[in-house]
Amino acid sequence: RDQDKNVQQTSNTVKMADTGYDPNRSRVSDDKMNEFLRGKITGDLQEIPGIGPAAVRKLADGESADECITNTFQLIGKFLLLKGEDEDAENKMVSSTEHMEKFWYWLQEKQISSHRSGIVRCIAEKLNTMMPGIYDASNYCEDDDSDSDEE
Repeated sequence: RDQDKNVQQTSNTVKMADTGYDPNRSRVSDDKMNEFLRGKITGDLQEIPGIGPAAVRKLADGESADECITNTFQLIGKFLLLKGEDEDAENKMVSSTEHMEKFWYWLQEKQISSHRSGIVRCIAEKLNTMMPGIYDASNYCEDDDSDSDEE
């Protein structure tokens, strides 16, 4: 899988490559995240930190009604739909890490060019409050600068 090539496994954590989901690239402030996590879902896509008018237009674009996302509930539904079966393992769901990658790349396909990691993180964290285990932030580690210490 091309998406999997962008992720390097390092023990039980994942060190992210330059593309794909990386929560460390999220520019959502702690205040905005906490406000979103505590807040009620209204359906307005712009309630999700990182989604502005341009992203709303891009999400609504599609050749069929199934491809058009016009509210928060539909975006959450798409996120959950991507938590399908792992094609490489019989009777197993995709891992949390692969699930985040699938959603990140789906947003990329929808031409969302800004704040993808932030959007993924917001939806994942929100749903993890309702469905514990759907997102595991401990799978991700910050880039370590140990290489820069060697001169």
